[in-house]
Amino acid sequence: QVQLVESGGGLVQAGGSLRLSCAASGRTFSSYAMGWFRQAPGKEREFVAAISASGVSTSYADSVKGRFTISRDNAKSTLYLQMNSLKPEDTAVYYCAADRHRTLITNLYEYDYWGQGTQVTVSS
Repeated sequence: QVQLVESGGGLVQAGGSLRLSCAASGRTFSSYAMGWFRQAPGKEREFVAAISASGVSTSYADSVKGRFTISRDNAKSTLYLQMNSLKPEDTAVYYCAADRHRTLITNLYEYDYWGQGTQVTVSS
């Protein structure tokens, strides 16, 4: 079992930056591939970024490529999402997720554990 707690959300103006964190507890964090997803009001949850267990491989949704960076610190059991050049359309609840396999995964239905989410609001 893995427990995930997101933090770092908030209100920011368009063009600004935020860094989300996801603290993990439970089994060995370094064994899990991790991902960030988001869900805007009235929309389905969507993939944002993913990282392999080792941190070597990453993947991004086209909508955030070049603006967001996913990273992890296995020694601190923490996942990060650096978000730059934020746009109003980035407004959503952001969730981190963990998968028991080491390989990077972008399909949300394959993830085993989820955090409660953190709200990100970008004003125009």
